[in-house]
Amino acid sequence: QVQLQESGPGLVKPSQTLSLTCTVTGGSITTNLYYWSWIRQPPGKGLGWIGYIAYSGDTNLSPSLKSRTSISRDTSKNQFTLQLSSVTPEDTAVYYCARGDERGYDYWGQGTQVTVSS
Repeated sequence: QVQLQESGPGLVKPSQTLSLTCTVTGGSITTNLYYWSWIRQPPGKGLGWIGYIAYSGDTNLSPSLKSRTSISRDTSKNQFTLQLSSVTPEDTAVYYCARGDERGYDYWGQGTQVTVSS
């Protein structure tokens, strides 16, 4: 059973960098054909895709966030990390990590609330 768990600070000040880590158990982030995504849901809005890091290490980022986003991984810890720079209150959301393939997402983390506020 694959499990994903997000971790990171729940409060970030405007203009700082948000950093979240997703720890994966029960499966390797290097397993062929899986994509490891970050997704967020602002209050009162729908889910928004941020980007993914593939099993190969390649990344694909949302065009609207690309200039502020990086996704990396530590294969020795089976973790992948989101960094979102220059945050504003509009980046306040519940952030999820998820595993997906061409058919969609099959495993999700429980989500972590991140609030951007001074």
